[in-house]
Amino acid sequence: MAKIKAVTRFSDLLVSRGWLTAARLAEANQEAEAAGQRLEQYLLDQKLIAPEHLLLALSAYLDVAPLSLARFTPPDTVLDLVPRRTLQQLRLVPVSRCGNQLTVAMADPFDLMAIETLHSLTQCEIVPTVAAEQEVLDVLQRTQKETTQGLEEILKDVGEGDVEVGSEESDNISLDEMTEMAEEAPVIRIVNSIMVEALRRKASDIHIEPLEKSLRLRYRIDGVLYENPSPPKRLHPAICSRIKILSNLNIAERRVPQDGRFKIKAMNREADVRVSILPTVHGEKIVMRILDKSNLAPGLAHLGLEQQAYENFKYAISQPYGMLLVTGPTGSGKTTTLYSCLQDLNQIDVNISTVEDPVEYQLSGVNQIQTHTEIGMSFAAALRSLLRQDPDIIMVGEIRDGETAEIAVKAALTGHLVLSTLHTNDAAGAIARLNNMGLEPFLLASSVIMTQAQRLYRRLCTVCRKPSAFPEDLLRLSHIDPESMRDVTFYDAVGCPKCNGLGYKGRAALMEILMVTEEVRAQIMRDPNAEEIRRIAVKGGMQTLRMLGMVRLREGISSLEEILRVTTGD
Repeated sequence: MAKIKAVTRFSDLLVSRGWLTAARLAEANQEAEAAGQRLEQYLLDQKLIAPEHLLLALSAYLDVAPLSLARFTPPDTVLDLVPRRTLQQLRLVPVSRCGNQLTVAMADPFDLMAIETLHSLTQCEIVPTVAAEQEVLDVLQRTQKETTQGLEEILKDVGEGDVEVGSEESDNISLDEMTEMAEEAPVIRIVNSIMVEALRRKASDIHIEPLEKSLRLRYRIDGVLYENPSPPKRLHPAICSRIKILSNLNIAERRVPQDGRFKIKAMNREADVRVSILPTVHGEKIVMRILDKSNLAPGLAHLGLEQQAYENFKYAISQPYGMLLVTGPTGSGKTTTLYSCLQDLNQIDVNISTVEDPVEYQLSGVNQIQTHTEIGMSFAAALRSLLRQDPDIIMVGEIRDGETAEIAVKAALTGHLVLSTLHTNDAAGAIARLNNMGLEPFLLASSVIMTQAQRLYRRLCTVCRKPSAFPEDLLRLSHIDPESMRDVTFYDAVGCPKCNGLGYKGRAALMEILMVTEEVRAQIMRDPNAEEIRRIAVKGGMQTLRMLGMVRLREGISSLEEILRVTTGD
C-alpha cells in the first residue's frame, strides 16, 4: 500500500511560503467545505493559487520531488498492468516498477480510493508521486487505447497474426489472405479492432449506425447498448465493404438488406458472427451478433439455476415424450436454455434433430436443419420431413404459426420429446397462445409437460454497489406494498474499474416454471385461459417472474430498477 510521509500541515506550507495569507486560507477552507470540494481543488478552481505552487506544496508535504510529465511516455511494461480505461478513471499515470513497488504520478495523491483500487488490481505496493493535473491528463490522452485514433491501438497487444477471420464456407481464412481482398490495411485493422473490443467487453451485438454527419458505434453488453468512440464517417463505405467481403455478401449492392456470417478467432477464443446489413437514409446500418462458443453452458447444471428450477427441468427432459416450451422476449436466453437441455440429452442411444432459423451454435452429435422460407423450407415443411428421420428428440427453434404448432404437438403425442420456444409474456400464456393458434384443449392437456418463461437481469457489481434510500414512491408506483419490503437493503449501481464503470457485471436468469399438474390439466380441458391457469399454478407453488425478482432484490444481487425493467406486475 501507499507510504505517505507528512512533514507538516499542508495548509501551513501554503502560508509559510507566502502563497496565501492565513486569513484567506481559513476563509477558503470554509468555502470549500460548504461547496463539498477538497481544499486543493477549490484553490485551483478559484485561481487562489498557481498550479505550480500547489504542486510544490504537495511535494513538500509528501516529502517527494515533484515529477514533470511534459515529455514523459510510460513504458508498455507498466502501462499494460492496468487497462487504459481504468487509468483514465483513476486519473493517474504508472511511472515505473521496481520489484513489487509501482510508482505512480497523481495530481491528487490524497485519493486513497484510487490507490487502493490500483493496489487490488496489480497486487503491488503503490508509491505515489506528485505531478501537475494537466500533465497527467495529457499523458493519459496520449496513451489511451481507444478507437479515436482509427481503432488501431486496440490491436497493439493483439498482433495481426493472433486474429483470424473467415467466411462460414471457407472456414478460417487468415488475415494475410483477407488483406489481399481489401486494399486499405487501416480498414482491416479498424474492423478487427471493433471485433476484438467486442470480445473483450463480452458484447453480444455490435451496432454500426450511419448518422447524418457522423458514425455511431455501440456495443450491447448485458442487454443494454453502450456507445463507444467511433471511426470517422468517411470510412463508413470502406468498413461496410470489408464486412461484406468477410460475410461473402455483394459489396456492390446497397439498396436491399443482406444477411451473412463469418468466424473470428482472437484472444484464444473462437466466435461466429451473424451479420445483418440494412439500408437507411444515411447509409447502410450494420448489426453483428456475436455467438461466442465459450459462453455456451455445457449443460443445465452450469446455468446457475435454483434447485427447484433445476429439478423441474431435469424431470421434464427425462420424459420419453411430450412438449417442453420456453418463452420470453428476444434476447432473453431461450436458445441458450434449450441448447443446455440438448447437451444433457445428447447421448449415443438417442437421435436428436433440430429445426432452426438460423442455426446459432453447432452442436456435435446433433442433426441441425436450417430453414429457407424463400425455397419453401419452412419450420412446418422441415418438421414434417424430420418426422420421417426416426427422431427421438426434436427441437423446433420457434413455433410461429398454427401449422408448425399442430405438427409439433402431434409429434409430442406420438412418442417424441419436443422442445420449442414461443413469444409470450409468461408461462401460462404459452398454453393460451397454442389454443389461439387453433389447437384443441385436449391435445394441449395431453402433450404439454412444462412451460417456462424467462428473463435475463443484470447482476450488481459487488465491488462498487452502494446501499440506497428506501424507494417507497417507486414501490408504490410499481404496485408493490412498501411494508413488505421494509426489511430489505436496496442497492444502487455505481460503477468502478472492475465493472468498466457500468455498475453491473454479468447476467443471470429469472425462470418462471409451470409444471402441467393434474389440476392445471383439468383447467386446460375446461378453459385454457391464461389467468386461470396461472392462478392454479401459483396456488400449487409456482413462483412468478416478479416473485423471483423480489427474492433477488432481498439477496442484494440486483437493483430495484433492474428487476422492474425485466419483470411485469403480478
